[in-house]
Amino acid sequence: MTVEPDAGHRIDIITNRHRVRVIHGGITIADTLAALTLVETGNPDVFYFPRADVNMARLERSTHTEACPHKGEASFYHLRTEDGCIEDAAWSYEAPLEAAHSIKAYLAFHADRVDRIDQTS
Repeated sequence: MTVEPDAGHRIDIITNRHRVRVIHGGITIADTLAALTLVETGNPDVFYFPRADVNMARLERSTHTEACPHKGEASFYHLRTEDGCIEDAAWSYEAPLEAAHSIKAYLAFHADRVDRIDQTS
């Protein structure tokens, strides 16, 4: 699926055929063979995980939201770890704009707030 709201901006949402994991503090937070990769002009690629493949018991809803003119409003989640809470470590578009509907309710993680996001074969 491609979202093209203007000539200078592009979003591609691609089915990822690899195993993708989020690991923090030696604990696997997410592990999937059904990720989506979002490729957006001017931004690094982002892996989106189906909720069924995320340890939702480790996430706590944040009050923080951010509006994206291309995808809609993102809701954020804190990651609860043995060492404390990592604020706004993950986000989700629960009601994305129509053109980005395939990431609805998937979760993505900030790569700089977790130890690792791995993609393997």
